[in-house]
Parts: sequence; structure tokens; C-alpha cells
Amino acid sequence: MTRSRPRGRRRVFTLVNLGALLLALGTAAPLYWLVANALKPGAEIGRVPPTAWPEDATLDNFEDAFVGAGFGTYIGNSLLISLSATVVVVGLSTFSGYALARLPMRGRGPIMVALLMISVYPAIAVLTPLYLAERQLGLLNSHLGLIIPYVAFNLPFAIWIMRNYMLSVPRGLEDAARVDGATPTRTVLWIILPQVRPGLFTVGVFTFTATWTEFLMALTINSQDAYRTIPVGMALFGTVYEVPYGTIFAAAVSVTAPIAILVLVFRRFVVSGLTAGAVKG
Repeated sequence: MTRSRPRGRRRVFTLVNLGALLLALGTAAPLYWLVANALKPGAEIGRVPPTAWPEDATLDNFEDAFVGAGFGTYIGNSLLISLSATVVVVGLSTFSGYALARLPMRGRGPIMVALLMISVYPAIAVLTPLYLAERQLGLLNSHLGLIIPYVAFNLPFAIWIMRNYMLSVPRGLEDAARVDGATPTRTVLWIILPQVRPGLFTVGVFTFTATWTEFLMALTINSQDAYRTIPVGMALFGTVYEVPYGTIFAAAVSVTAPIAILVLVFRRFVVSGLTAGAVKG
């Protein structure tokens, strides 16, 4: 009886590892195929049967994307909009989360429920009134026209995360800072922020990823080519008579690489931030 239990556990462990390996391969296969096609000449992309790796690897597709198709402009717009929205969301959610976690106020529960409901509300439901409002304000075809709604849609979820994470900070640290004469602002900046760094990285990564890949709002608000972001620019690469698959693959690799690097670098902070907020909130 005692010998069967270790064997059963080893079998379960083996099956779990096998399932994780298959899941990892299934996730990595599309990325591998994306990179392989980005390095293939145009004639080799449509070959049947397809080649697993380019026989004559080339960087011409990347040159066509950044020089011929003007993809560099789209990357610049996306960087400016995503970084601006991320900085604003991280800053506002930090102080808002601290206020909801520490300051005495009425209606804290309904506020948190409202934030959670807003964070799952579909953006497409308010796309028409948002377009009309921005047209009245003269924000169409501008960077600010996307930064403002991106901040508004990502802020509720960010506040929810930061509030839960603020609750994990011992109150004794704040009490000691008050005894030393620190103001509330100084307490947040010099005492609280170092304790909630995983939460800050979590909010930053999620906000940047959401704004970097957003398509529908960017397509609606900015119709001029000079203000288009990466997803919209990629969708408009093709023409009626030709679809430049090589250029599209190269652009997709350029878009995916920053997100992959960001997640790999900050994965430890993101995981600890989400788990701490879930367990201690």
C-alpha cells in the first residue's frame, strides 16, 4: 500500500510535466513560425510544402517594414502613447489605491465594486459616444486622443491591484513615519512605494501591454497615417491586389518582441504582485 502511493504520485507528476511541456510547445510553435516566416524571402513564404526554416534567411522583410511601409512611425506613436498612459496609470493608481486602503471614507465597498465592474466593461460599448466627445473637443487624430481613454479604461483595474497590495503593507511603518514628522505624501513616496514595487511593475506591464496591442479604439480615433499605432498600421499593410506577407510577419515580430522581453524581465514582479494582491486583498 505504501509503495503504490509514491508510484501514483510519480505518475501524476510525470503527467503534469508532460502536459506542461505540450502546452509550452503549443505556445512556442506559433512564435517560432512567425520568426521563421519573417526571415523568408517572399517566394519561399507561399511554398508548398512549407519549409520549417528559411533556406536563404534575409532581413529584407524588416527593411521593407521600417523603410518602405513606414513602420517606424507606427512604433514611435505606440511607444509615446503606451508609455504616457502607463506612467499616468501607475501614478494615479498608486495614490488612489493608498487612499482606498488607508484613509477613512464612506462607501469604500461600493467604490471597489464599481471599479471592478468598470474594469470588465467592454470598450466597444462606449466607442461611439467617445468618438463624438473627442470630435467636439478636437482630440481626433492626436496622441492625446488615445492617451486619455487608455488611462480611463486601464485605471480601475490598476487601482484594484494597488489597493489590495497596499493592504499588505504593515501599518507600523506608516505610524513610525508619522512619529518622525513625515507628511502623507512623503510617507507614500519613501515608505510605501518600496514595499509595493511588485504591484507597480504588475500595473505597468499590464497597462503597457493593453495599450500596445489595442486596435479598435486606435482605428476609430486616429484615421490619419501620421498618428496610427502598430496594430492599425499592420492591419492596413495589405492592398486590394497584394498582401505583403513577409512585411507583415516582420512587423509582427517587431511588435511581439518588446512585450516578450518586458514579461520575461519583470515576470517575477508580476507574479508576486498578482498573488500578493489576491491573497492579502
